[in-house]
Amino acid sequence: MKTIVVIGGGITGLSTMHYIERQLQEQNAAAKLILIEGHHELGGKIRSQQIGEFIMETGADSMVARHPGVLDLVREVQFEHELVYNATGISYIHTNNELHAIPTGSTFGIPMNEESLMASTLLTDEEKQRVLQDATIPNDRFTKESSIGEFLQYFLGEGIVRKQIAPVLAGVYSGDLYELSVASTLPYLVDYKNNYGSIMAGFKAHREQFEKAADKKFISFRQGMSDFIHHIEKSLTQVEFKKGVEVSAIVQENGRYTLTLSDGQVIDADIAVLAVPNETVKQLLVNEELTQQFEQFTNGSAITLYVGFNVPDSVLPADGTGFIVSHNSDLLCNASTWTSRKWAHTSNNGNLLVRLFYKDSNPRYEELAAMSDEQLTEIALEDVRLSLNIEDKPTVVNITKWMNKMPRYDLAHRDALIAVEQKMAEHYPNILLAGCSYYGVGIGACIQNGRDTATRIMAKISNNL
Repeated sequence: MKTIVVIGGGITGLSTMHYIERQLQEQNAAAKLILIEGHHELGGKIRSQQIGEFIMETGADSMVARHPGVLDLVREVQFEHELVYNATGISYIHTNNELHAIPTGSTFGIPMNEESLMASTLLTDEEKQRVLQDATIPNDRFTKESSIGEFLQYFLGEGIVRKQIAPVLAGVYSGDLYELSVASTLPYLVDYKNNYGSIMAGFKAHREQFEKAADKKFISFRQGMSDFIHHIEKSLTQVEFKKGVEVSAIVQENGRYTLTLSDGQVIDADIAVLAVPNETVKQLLVNEELTQQFEQFTNGSAITLYVGFNVPDSVLPADGTGFIVSHNSDLLCNASTWTSRKWAHTSNNGNLLVRLFYKDSNPRYEELAAMSDEQLTEIALEDVRLSLNIEDKPTVVNITKWMNKMPRYDLAHRDALIAVEQKMAEHYPNILLAGCSYYGVGIGACIQNGRDTATRIMAKISNNL
């Protein structure tokens, strides 16, 4: 019987185990399955905390509903009855110390039709006409490996990119648009341009697809995202869990791998999956050629704060769910989610819960990172005062610092990944890399990566490795 070990108990590692278990059952096969997690709780960047009346997600706050595999996994572990969807409403951009609504009929700030474009209060008439020129500009230079910032600016103009698109996309993908590829962000835009002559025409051709997903885009769970993690863990009846223990060394011998754990245990594995951050992988696989490649992957940092108030959620702008900060703003945060409005289940008494994000793209990030929790709280409360005119003292404050743990998908990512995969196949043929350091940010991408990894493992087993 083969032994398969997954290192890392985040959503990628758990999804990998779920689909290995599922495929073993379908094929009437057997294997010894072990999952190792350094923390005492599973979940990785999915962490829910309940303090008083509020549920706070200190990591990811939701999943994209339309991402392939997300709802499939929820159904497969029979957890649909706990699903909650985001409240629909208006997202804003804060610029010149005012809130401007991101027009309906846009995706990531990109207008999908002329009505959406003309409704923007962020753009001048000249900038709107420049967007429409896209239909007259042929694509003779851009591919999916090009910079998404350069692509959008070339066809739509600098104005809309700087004022409306960049704040949204940079907020989602945690990076500079001009250093992110189309492939790692919105790959379909190149197809739209090439196949329909303009980006807007491409959106119009796929209007039904986007309208269907326009309202309930995100999902969470009544008791928080961690409840989903706990449920997946319970469903994995064939998996042996080792929590609160780390892998300190991996040695290859005779086609197998000996894993030494921090508590002295030794495990022999036929196949191992490293569903852990790139920095951890680099420490475990001591190989000069691979180390050079692993150093090509980069990470960002962020600080998030929740502040809860004994103030009714109704003080918020009608139908608003939050904002992203653009240029010419006195706010220090990069973005804010009005959590109690967007996710009603997070506030038992209907009181206001706000989440603020401070990313390392912020010009004052180094200063913020050096601050005490008390100083950060004062910064956050000032941002709440300036943006919402709320001066009440909070009843709850929760601060989380993600230092160098947010993978960046810059233009070098794809080439680095190809090189690493080639070296891994050469030096460690039965160790598979997985997770957001390599195969896509977002929970949906991690679930799909787990499913793909399980399929690769089953193919190896079928071929006797």
